[in-house]
Amino acid sequence: MKLYIKNMVCSRCKMVVKSELEKLKLQLLTVDLGEVETVAAISETQKNEIAEHLRGFGFELIDDKKSRLIDKIKILIIDLVHHQNSPLNTNLSSYLSDQLLQDYSALSNLFSEVEDTTIEKYFINQKIEKVKELLLYDELTMSEIAFQMNYSSVAYLSNQFKKITGFSPSHYKQLKDKKRRQIEDI
Repeated sequence: MKLYIKNMVCSRCKMVVKSELEKLKLQLLTVDLGEVETVAAISETQKNEIAEHLRGFGFELIDDKKSRLIDKIKILIIDLVHHQNSPLNTNLSSYLSDQLLQDYSALSNLFSEVEDTTIEKYFINQKIEKVKELLLYDELTMSEIAFQMNYSSVAYLSNQFKKITGFSPSHYKQLKDKKRRQIEDI
């Protein structure tokens, strides 16, 4: 049986979910971002117990199709921005359509309706959070960050960064209280 879990955004999330479900004596076939497959069917009582247990770690079980689809969109974008080191060879809309086997306009309309933001804005916000992370590490130049994040120029990155954060990247680096948001809160 498949369980769909909201807020699984990284490999540590997978480890936590796997560990916690094993503590509940569930036999697992697979644990992926956003979904877990169990060997046996799960009763409503077990499902409620799982939901309550995972809630303590910031995870939620997802039951409806719309929420699962939106969560898959978010997981694909987060993976693309935060975990893949290669540039996207196509545009975001084609990538999402290909991965989810659905028309992009339908995906976009659903996402906007439920999340109250567009897929593009969500994608940009994820990229800016990654840029903040790279700025904090202070290991790459702005040119290297722009290249790594697939911006056409440092100027374009800087303009988008300032538009989203209110600060230029250099000013952000100088702040004592650097406000970053968790991936699942974007």
